Amino acid sequence: MTSITPITAPHNRWRYWSSPERGTVLASLVLLIATIALYYPVSYYPFINFDDDVYVTRNPQVQKGLTWSTTEWALRSTYVADNWHPLTWLSHALDCQIFEGNAGGHHAMNLAFHTLNVLLLFWVLYRATGFTARSFMVAALFAIHPINVESVVWISERKNVLSMLFFLLALGAYRWYASRPGLRRYLLVALLFCLGLMAKPQVITLPFVLLLWDYWPLGRLALRPSSSALRQNSSGEISGEQRTANSEWRWLLLEKLPLLALSAASAAVTMRLQAAGGAVVEHAFPLRLGNAIFAYVRYLAKAVWPSRLTILYPYPVSGIGIWKVSAALVFLVAISAIVIEKRNRGYLPVGWFWFLGTLVPMIGLVQVGPQAIADRYAYLSFVGLFIMVCWGAADWFQQVRWSPNILRAGSVAVLLVFSAITYRQIGYWRDSMTLWSHALQVTNDNWVADDKKGELLIAQGKVEEGMPYFYRAVALAPEDPFTNLTIGSYEQKQGKLREAIGRYKKVINVAHTSRVIKLQAFNSMCYAYRGLGDTGHADKCFEVVDRMRVYK
Repeated sequence: MTSITPITAPHNRWRYWSSPERGTVLASLVLLIATIALYYPVSYYPFINFDDDVYVTRNPQVQKGLTWSTTEWALRSTYVADNWHPLTWLSHALDCQIFEGNAGGHHAMNLAFHTLNVLLLFWVLYRATGFTARSFMVAALFAIHPINVESVVWISERKNVLSMLFFLLALGAYRWYASRPGLRRYLLVALLFCLGLMAKPQVITLPFVLLLWDYWPLGRLALRPSSSALRQNSSGEISGEQRTANSEWRWLLLEKLPLLALSAASAAVTMRLQAAGGAVVEHAFPLRLGNAIFAYVRYLAKAVWPSRLTILYPYPVSGIGIWKVSAALVFLVAISAIVIEKRNRGYLPVGWFWFLGTLVPMIGLVQVGPQAIADRYAYLSFVGLFIMVCWGAADWFQQVRWSPNILRAGSVAVLLVFSAITYRQIGYWRDSMTLWSHALQVTNDNWVADDKKGELLIAQGKVEEGMPYFYRAVALAPEDPFTNLTIGSYEQKQGKLREAIGRYKKVINVAHTSRVIKLQAFNSMCYAYRGLGDTGHADKCFEVVDRMRVYK
């Protein structure tokens, strides 16, 4: 009797292609291709005239490439860029060794790190939650949202994409640790956290995020025990279930203490370096608090509709209206109250407090730099908002029982709109002149943009066209050393020697003026005094210049 072999191969092949594992691989490929295709033009972009010189083009140590002396310098360097981030320096040094002065190669590495972060975010979410489509949408928003253009396209922000890489690796390793706690697994999380801090200290909030992760999606923490656990007996004693919940709280907090110690050490070093480097701006605390509260709402607005994005948003030194700050505070408190009330949907409080908490180091309670907000600060924090939106939308569609095709179509539409905006935003970074011209178009009283555009015009030999930008900048920031030095040099060439000397003195007297700029100011002032026939002051200036050159 002849046996008949059942035809099962096509069915098995279909099951293979439709399996969850295959779906995640295909989703990863889509994310990979979409991210690279969108950002591919940056491989033809040059360096820009803002921080790229500090990090790459005029940094002699980085220019040497990845050598032992560069490694020693990176580990010891605490005075360059007002931060200790040796992994970032080594990353730039490796680029210089591979690509030398080819800016396209440096851009390509930034894009490679961002693409890797996109894939890691997808896999971390998928492994923690089991949801493929929702995890994919979060990663897709992270990949193409216009707010992230600055972090990807600006070579100097290598520290942002690199620190995010280790943050996501630590988050993924923490799920592995939580599944079966052990010392070796915990040490892996701590090691990845250390590497992230050595790339950029913005990931300092990882222990806080891990506590949120304990609640959702890992389910290691119950914020609200069952109603029976809340009841007390007649003597007022708390039930055993409540004590268990409190014990879980205490244990999970104790578990984070070593990581919190790393955060505290990184915070202490960073604050000391930034204060010593003159990066900390001493605005009055009410102004800083008001800007911090209002900044959260500005970030939320840019998350929903990312318009008028630029490299620098000027700080509101004249203050923000009290009604704006009050309205922003009420709005933030209201959302916080809602997500706490809906805490049974764990993604809501986790996403919201992820957004609020990870922004704290950069929100401006301690003001560093001239910016009120910065697109690069959203690179980590907006992940929380994306989680809220994607999980919330999917759950809502399930409740109302609408066709999932509507949700899919809406998701594709959102991604297409954001991709178009991102593509346009990338174009503003094609060269420094375009970048700063755009900044002046979308912001007001932006003295940094004035400064940088004037610098470009002078470099092109258009001195008379560039100087008005410097005069406008100095009217907005009278103490800025570089602006005063440039105007002083111009006035000296115009024969306005006393005016030039006044500019140089202002440069010298500003506390955070760098040694190089002070040396330039003293040297120029020598010749200005000599032009006035004041040999006494000229000789004194020359003596100072000689001492500065000897003890450099």
